[in-house]
Amino acid sequence: MKEENIKAAARILLGAGLITAGIGHLTFARKPFQAQVPDWVPLKKDDTVVYSGFVEIALGTALVLAPKKYKDVIGKIAAGLFVGVFPGNISQYTHKRSAFGLNTDSKRFLRLFFQPALVYWALKSTQKSKISL
Repeated sequence: MKEENIKAAARILLGAGLITAGIGHLTFARKPFQAQVPDWVPLKKDDTVVYSGFVEIALGTALVLAPKKYKDVIGKIAAGLFVGVFPGNISQYTHKRSAFGLNTDSKRFLRLFFQPALVYWALKSTQKSKISL
């Protein structure tokens, strides 16, 4: 399989995941997502979840549908989002908040290692291919 096809599939899968998560923020997973909002965020937890849901839907849609010339910048924005929400994962771990099946310290701790993988996925699936001579 060509590198471009693999990257396109990875980008579309990531975009679909963001869209699904964003819909979850607004509907079926609203309460569990509130467990990840750090106490220091100056908004109500539910408002934070709703606003971030809209962001995830928009960003996921952009990953799936954006023209080729914008994919690199959209990937960087997605990576920035994953970095930006990482304090929420840390907060869930440090405050021992159970959500999404993360009901033990070990599970919450292991979850922390998935965030760098998402950053890498966003960057790698959207970066411009290197031209070989």
